[in-house]
Amino acid sequence: MDAERNLNKMWPTFLSVFDEAIVLEKVPFRALAIWAILITLAVVVFQILNDSTPEASEITFSEFRAAVESGEVASVEIKDLEVEGAFSESYAESEYEGQAEFTTIGPVGEDLQDIMMAQQVDMTFQEIDQHSLWRQILVTSIPLLFLVILFIFLMRQFQGGGSGRAMSFGKSKAKLLDENESKVTFDDIAGIQEAKEELQEIVEFLKNPKKFTRLGGRIPKGVLLMGSPGTGKTLLARGVAGEAGVPFYSISGSDFVEMFVGVGASRVRDLFEQGKQAAPCIIFIDEIDAVGRHRGAGMGGGHDEREQTLNQLLVEMDGFESNEGVILIAATNRPDVLDPALLRPGRFDRRINVAPPDVRGREKILKIHTRRTPVGKNVDLRNIARGTPGFSGADLENLVNEAALLAARRNKDRVEEEDFEAAKDKVLMGAERKSVVLSDKDKEVTAYHEAGHAIVALLQDNTDPVHKVTIIPRGRALGVTQQLPDRDRYNLNRDYIRKRISVMMGGRAAEAIVFDDITTGAGQDIEVATKMARRMVCEWGMSDSIGPLFYGSEDGDKPFVGGQDGSSGGGRPYSQDLAKDIDGEIRRIVTEQYERALTLLSEHRDLLDLMSDALLEFEALDADEIEYLVEERRLDWIRQEHEKEERQRELEDQKAPKKGFASKLKDRERDSDSGTDPVGTNLAPSNP
Repeated sequence: MDAERNLNKMWPTFLSVFDEAIVLEKVPFRALAIWAILITLAVVVFQILNDSTPEASEITFSEFRAAVESGEVASVEIKDLEVEGAFSESYAESEYEGQAEFTTIGPVGEDLQDIMMAQQVDMTFQEIDQHSLWRQILVTSIPLLFLVILFIFLMRQFQGGGSGRAMSFGKSKAKLLDENESKVTFDDIAGIQEAKEELQEIVEFLKNPKKFTRLGGRIPKGVLLMGSPGTGKTLLARGVAGEAGVPFYSISGSDFVEMFVGVGASRVRDLFEQGKQAAPCIIFIDEIDAVGRHRGAGMGGGHDEREQTLNQLLVEMDGFESNEGVILIAATNRPDVLDPALLRPGRFDRRINVAPPDVRGREKILKIHTRRTPVGKNVDLRNIARGTPGFSGADLENLVNEAALLAARRNKDRVEEEDFEAAKDKVLMGAERKSVVLSDKDKEVTAYHEAGHAIVALLQDNTDPVHKVTIIPRGRALGVTQQLPDRDRYNLNRDYIRKRISVMMGGRAAEAIVFDDITTGAGQDIEVATKMARRMVCEWGMSDSIGPLFYGSEDGDKPFVGGQDGSSGGGRPYSQDLAKDIDGEIRRIVTEQYERALTLLSEHRDLLDLMSDALLEFEALDADEIEYLVEERRLDWIRQEHEKEERQRELEDQKAPKKGFASKLKDRERDSDSGTDPVGTNLAPSNP
């Protein structure tokens, strides 16, 4: 009964596990078979370990003979030397506490058999089972077999879909590109012309090697794509795969790393073995910095799993055995942390810098991403490209997608210019948080704060134009002043940086002038201004008192705690006296620009009040409205424009189909999702 009760308790658990296994879509037959075997073995082992047969008393053969001679044995079952039987009830009660069954081992001779026959004992003889030994071995091995199968199954699950075998985690996880999948060609890539030309030469070498080998040239063994995130490194690799016409293996740097020592090196060997068999071919490793970091940094030494993997990669790329016909393309946004042995010629013969696109490149990228997006006739992609300096290819793709989503939400058939402008504001400043309710006092403080930023920028030359000012909460900010450069900036002079710091301090200065008090709203402005002043002093040599020397940033650029050389590191690379001078120079720069902002706003207090009133009335001002306000010092035309926009919005709402409460709630939740956090007062990504 106890065994049945335990089985009844465990059976729902088995059923729940089995149900979870079969509810998955497209479960392989092998997985179902494994689950069935595991459940069957568990039930068998449970029944064996919980046998409900009552146990018999083990007695000596002498006790058995004495009981037979005294006539207290009721029945016996003899099997070779094993004797099982039962005492009489009275004898069992008096001698064995009511346990009638007994078992013993010994030879039952003819004399003992004659005594039992004389006393009419019920005797039974069993034939010797020749297979009992094998049955015993099988029964005892079932639990061990169950544990082995369970271990193999857990290993398969832990390794998470390797090549399908239980112990195949040493095999490479590289994926061979399927020719039937949608291809990306160089025609789908724009804005990075120099990088395309470098890779087109490799593709041409694979297609026509004699053109280069007749002059003694050899195919590059490795190409390293370097660039900031979103510039198109992986897209370039996909373009090579679509153009090359040879086998293309793709793998991530993190796929080499496992908890077991030596697995990464084994996968590297297996990857290059596959490449040799399919040569000529291309192997692409994305995020190679996951496995190619500088050796000797941090703990672990030469026995570290990552370093063993890197050592094997170095050998395979340019070791004793050559890998002719195998080209390695790798991508990283941290080339500074890669091991020098990995970067030398013979391994990575070419290092291609994938930079953010210029204005012409951004226009071409926008044309590619709007191929399948119907745009209005008033959309000028060149103007959009000019208004997005510093945007990467991924940023522009996101911009087009956000504009399409906004147009679809407004039930439009085409994406208009205003949709792109709204999408750009959302990408740069974050989504509007219309659900945030501010008090009149908070709105007034925010209006003066943002007006201070804008006016300080407008009253100085060599500053970025003010694109938009708003007191509508966006992202984590209660208000935003957005500046966009009118051109791509590759060099920043000292005057520009100083004036940018003064623009950042304009919000705090406006609060101090108007309210004779300060708030926490300038916290991020002060942080960005201080960091920029520190870079002026410590990195760019723009301080006359400190001189044109490099002292590094306070946090340093070392990717590891111990530094690149594995030393204990820590501390500043200069003396305490010099640190005091540096801190004083940083304080002087920021304080001077704060005083400059105070002076400008005090001299133009009327303009500060007017712009604050305009922000409180209209909540947002674009570049044309700001220009009109500064030149005319009136709000008439701005009011007329906002009234026109309001009437146009009402007409669109009347034409649009009515929505239920649930749809409006979803739109509100979608609008309240925050985008990228604004950084300082100048939100252009190209500015450092």
